[in-house]
Amino acid sequence: MNWAPLFRWYEREQRDLPWRRTRDPYRILVSEIMLQQTQVSRVLEFYRRWLKRFPTWRALARASNTDVIHAWAGLGYNRRALVLRDIAKRITELRTKNLEPRTSREWIKLKGIGPYTANALACFAFREHTIPIDTNIRRVLGRSLLGKTFPTLADDARIERAALKTWPTDDRACDLPQALFDLAVAVCTKSPACAACPMKSQCKAAPKFLGGRVRIPKRSIKKSNETKHRNKPFPDRIYRGRILAELRKQNGILIAKIGSCIDPAYDSKRDADWMRAMIERMSKDGLARISGRYVRLPR
Repeated sequence: MNWAPLFRWYEREQRDLPWRRTRDPYRILVSEIMLQQTQVSRVLEFYRRWLKRFPTWRALARASNTDVIHAWAGLGYNRRALVLRDIAKRITELRTKNLEPRTSREWIKLKGIGPYTANALACFAFREHTIPIDTNIRRVLGRSLLGKTFPTLADDARIERAALKTWPTDDRACDLPQALFDLAVAVCTKSPACAACPMKSQCKAAPKFLGGRVRIPKRSIKKSNETKHRNKPFPDRIYRGRILAELRKQNGILIAKIGSCIDPAYDSKRDADWMRAMIERMSKDGLARISGRYVRLPR
């Protein structure tokens, strides 16, 4: 694979994102955690605000659960904030021993960091020539290298082996993932604009799309693995978020009253056990604290 056309395209079309202008692993990790389940445009606003409040590993490591939950307000999937803070605590400990992780193998040993994030940190912060494969990069490389129109997680090992054969060996190796990200967002989408792609002459899947031989699947309604009360329209995650929103406004709400605050259709006889179980899970996750008859933000 000749990556030169992609790099030329990237020079013209690359997105100007603040986490691409730094090699600080803390800032890069903040962006990676925020970008999980959240659109780039929304992350931009919260990223700057977060760094103003918690500019370093140490600043975040010192933060209480309550501080972190307040700072994360509006981003959703609040457990991510506590995971990020716990990683900051561990990094702060390791730095006192000069053991801060640098390689992907070192990063992945930390609780809360998976293969993609470990590779991304090693690549973008420390210039290790790893291939961070997420949904976007999987789609571009799976199509261009393997000819698979809709590659899946099961294809990652084959994608990595194929990519390594032609992956740059100079510093461009760490720019290539960013170029692939942007290509995936702008061109190589679910329904790709192959005619506008700089890699179309080399892409093994392009002839299939250009020839009209690919049926773009409709968005399917997948069966969710999320916990959901049978009488409720939303998964518990939504109601947990509503509970946190109420606790941010008034830290200390009667457990018997919280249901009606977050759900207009709440029935105390039918839903009390569900509500209690959900609050207990939040307490176990560090997102709430049960104090007698009250639920509060954690300390």
